[in-house]
Amino acid sequence: MIDLLKHAEEILMRALAHGGDLAEVFFEEKTLTSIRFEENKAERIASGTDIGAGIRILNGDRTLYGHTNDVSLKGLCQLADTVAAGAPSSASASRSDSTRAYRFDFEPQHFAIPVKQRAQDVPTAQKIELIKVGNRAARAHDARVVQVAISYADALRRVVIVNSEGRFVEDVRPQIVLSVNVVAAKDGIIQTGYHAVGGALGYELFDAEDPEVVALIAARRACLMLDADPAPTGRMPVVLSSEAGGTMVHEAVGHGLEADHIDKGMSTYCGKLNQMIAAPEVTVVDDATLPAKRGTCNVDDEGTPAERTVLIDQGRLVRYLNDLRTSRKMDQPPTGNGRRESYQCKPIPRMTNTLIAPGNAGPKAILSSTDQGLYVRKMGGGQVNPLNGDFVFEVSEGYLIQSGKAETPVRGATLIGNGPAVLNAIDAIGNDLGFTIGTCGKQGQGAPVSDAQPTLRIRALTIGGTAST
Repeated sequence: MIDLLKHAEEILMRALAHGGDLAEVFFEEKTLTSIRFEENKAERIASGTDIGAGIRILNGDRTLYGHTNDVSLKGLCQLADTVAAGAPSSASASRSDSTRAYRFDFEPQHFAIPVKQRAQDVPTAQKIELIKVGNRAARAHDARVVQVAISYADALRRVVIVNSEGRFVEDVRPQIVLSVNVVAAKDGIIQTGYHAVGGALGYELFDAEDPEVVALIAARRACLMLDADPAPTGRMPVVLSSEAGGTMVHEAVGHGLEADHIDKGMSTYCGKLNQMIAAPEVTVVDDATLPAKRGTCNVDDEGTPAERTVLIDQGRLVRYLNDLRTSRKMDQPPTGNGRRESYQCKPIPRMTNTLIAPGNAGPKAILSSTDQGLYVRKMGGGQVNPLNGDFVFEVSEGYLIQSGKAETPVRGATLIGNGPAVLNAIDAIGNDLGFTIGTCGKQGQGAPVSDAQPTLRIRALTIGGTAST
């Protein structure tokens, strides 16, 4: 394997042979174990190590990118030549680039997310036994449980980023996830329940998260929805529990604030910087520095230090989420949000851990002061149009609110609305905060994220239900 520090200048200069504003090498070594458990047995076990590197050139607004799993000096030099061949080679470009101040006086920085117990040191058989505990608990919960699927994955990702501006950064990033999906059936009705835990930490995850409890949450949710009434249709107040997680802020707000969408004019938030776009009580933050959360890192995938970025400050839009390319084009500081799925992908602006900041109201008081509406304990999946902010979200666990109490479960509810409108329709913010985890998809890339919100009340949303009218 190449000594990247020793040969970085040679590789970068070859990448810049025909010009460019910046050249970068992204090296990655990833060790992964995944287990899929279904029908009371481990259906699939996979493990291995993937090593590779990508080379990127930024040239004005153009991005040139290539990747290889040949991380020898010869392999990376050949890749640099291939990528460089796509850059302009005119005389004017050559003259301009001959005076450019590239930096190769590298001062390496080394980071690592701390773990108490490396998941890679735990035998696979022990991981399977942990999964079996969850499987037994879910199946024993109720005779109506007909299927239990459990997925486990851990990874250790070492990345090195070096570029022609003198940056040389190494970061070691652990990830671990346990997810349980339960199917329950009765009288031709089928319902599912899902719950997942994980983050940027080691096997100590299970010191705090009992796999039996994780599985029981999923099983209880599936069985509860079997007995639920069909959800009504109409416009009504909605209380989102902190347990619901921040799916709405991630999808309906966060994606629209990623700077590549702004750059392309594909966001409802274009041209609204420093304007009031939400209720004055609403503050939205993206924070990659939160300990052990799924979107946490020390530096992003361009080597920019991770940070806490306030996007909406007391209702006012103050920042977008930038990578290096968009920050240069918009003349804004990078926010540490240049992320990529692997060495095979170029970085793009992505969220990390995104949340609505807590307020001052008590969650119980918010519910008790709501005469009627829908109480959402858990959000499901959904769709969002970043161009206008319109969304449709499923409700995995919901209850009718009657006289300030949420006691009647309903199934089949969807939330239909608009992100900017919702931000202005929030009239109560709880002093709690609940996180969920996920893998965010964008441009064919997946990135580990978490999102969070306090208990929120929205004055009115359209509910798509299944009840007869």
